[in-house]
Amino acid sequence: MTKLKQYRFFFILLFILLIFAFFNQSIAIKTIQITGNSILDMLFLLPPIFVLVGLLDQWVKKELLIRYMGEKSGIYGVFFTLLLATVAAGPLYIAFPIAVLLLKKGASVRYIVFFLGAWSTVKLPVIVYEITSFGSKFTLIHICFGLVFYYLTGILFEKIYDRQKLIK
Repeated sequence: MTKLKQYRFFFILLFILLIFAFFNQSIAIKTIQITGNSILDMLFLLPPIFVLVGLLDQWVKKELLIRYMGEKSGIYGVFFTLLLATVAAGPLYIAFPIAVLLLKKGASVRYIVFFLGAWSTVKLPVIVYEITSFGSKFTLIHICFGLVFYYLTGILFEKIYDRQKLIK
């Protein structure tokens, strides 16, 4: 029974899908197709990311990461995290295994939150799209406010959450 309880959200969504299928089969079929495509995308993206994270775990020394993203890294931590997030590719769920690795290697919680926020805001393809669609003024304002917000949120999270508890 506890196994079923663990998947209750899935069963609720499945029940809702069955209700949709009863009233409108085309919506249900489209939903299943989109879900299947999303699962396939994740299955093709996640294994290489896990291999990359494993290699980074072996190749990057803890002391080096603490120097650039540790508690006392200062402005270097901001720039290094920003550079890491800017050159990143892929959807946000790829950033989470990388963030866990960085946290385990000694990165500050502040920079982990900043990394996750910057990943979603300042990736090069996103910047190019925003400039062409909304203009450079909007893009600059959006990026500046976003980065300040993520950094302040990172400071707040660092005060609230203990790094060791987050690792567990």
